[in-house]
Amino acid sequence: MYDGLLDLGLGGYVAATLLLTHVTIAAVTIFLHRHQAHRALDLHPAVSHFFRFWLWLTTGMVTKEWVAVHRKHHAKTETEEDPHSPQVYGIRKVLLEGAELYRKAADDPALLAKYGHGTPDDWLERRLYSRYPQLGLGVMAAVDLVLFGVPGITVWAVQMLWIPFFAAGVINGLGHYWGYRNFEVPDTSTNISPVGLLIGGEELHNNHHAFPSSAKLSVRRWEFDIGWLYIRALQALGLARVKKVAPRPVVHPGRAQVGIDTVRAVIAARFHVMADYTREVMLPVLREELRAADRSCRRLLEDARRALRRARPDPQAGERLRAALERSAALRTVHDYRERLAAIWASAAASNEQLRAQLAQWCADAEASGIEALERFARRLRGYSLAPQGA
Repeated sequence: MYDGLLDLGLGGYVAATLLLTHVTIAAVTIFLHRHQAHRALDLHPAVSHFFRFWLWLTTGMVTKEWVAVHRKHHAKTETEEDPHSPQVYGIRKVLLEGAELYRKAADDPALLAKYGHGTPDDWLERRLYSRYPQLGLGVMAAVDLVLFGVPGITVWAVQMLWIPFFAAGVINGLGHYWGYRNFEVPDTSTNISPVGLLIGGEELHNNHHAFPSSAKLSVRRWEFDIGWLYIRALQALGLARVKKVAPRPVVHPGRAQVGIDTVRAVIAARFHVMADYTREVMLPVLREELRAADRSCRRLLEDARRALRRARPDPQAGERLRAALERSAALRTVHDYRERLAAIWASAAASNEQLRAQLAQWCADAEASGIEALERFARRLRGYSLAPQGA
């Protein structure tokens, strides 16, 4: 049997396959996703073209098509127009046939015209990458055969299946079906794992839907995004420039007045604020209610606690929470304050001064509510500001 120029042995073939597929994952998350689709960073032309060339060899994906489909996913998340929602098509279909859903969406010229703007349109793109996307796959097959011999067929097959399964299937499927949530965004996106290693950081999908234009997908100290590690390395070498990361609120204790900077921080980091509110107000009040509840109410409150901590939105969760609110005045009060707070950043037509006045009134009312957790949160909210980019 021809073992190729490298003749690596079984362990070597496995290691080579993992390395090659990992480069592909890095190309997808850094180049296609963060650089092209969301413009979260700039890449040096040499790095950008390397990724484009590598994706031509290993996936046959056309940059404009991938970007357009992904942008439409964000614009139409979990509606009938979402190209690959498990809420619409079912988890099994997206997990196993995600590549087919992607291809169907990418064949729509109107979608490409509307969402594919700003992608590469140079001579190579027009004459080679977009015109002959399958040619790259053939070149990769030949290279694998030369380097690895007959086992190269298996190496190539794994390379061809890696992105259709992990990106089109796992991220688009499980990333909207199973996992944990840091932020209550208006969709079912989840973080599949706090360690973004196998799929380049794309495992942190809920974080991404909360802050789509962030070059960094991890937000908690215990989360790891290997794609961000690579971006920082490229930045250190002068080969990348980060344009935006998720806003991170910091708190200055003891601040007495709500200023414009407080308003800007609360609005920009609203998903952080609401996550903090649930953790610091809603859940502590619910625990107090549970301690005082009789048996008939305890089950209802337990269901409400599970609804607040749910991994993904549950159609029945809202009903359970509403039933609990009817039985608990304290829980109803903090829930109403939560809705009032959310309404502040929904006031798009309000001026900065009007927003500042609304937030200041909210804090004053909350501090007079008689609910300790709510009063403490209101005092803390006055001190919110945004950490400088890169801090």
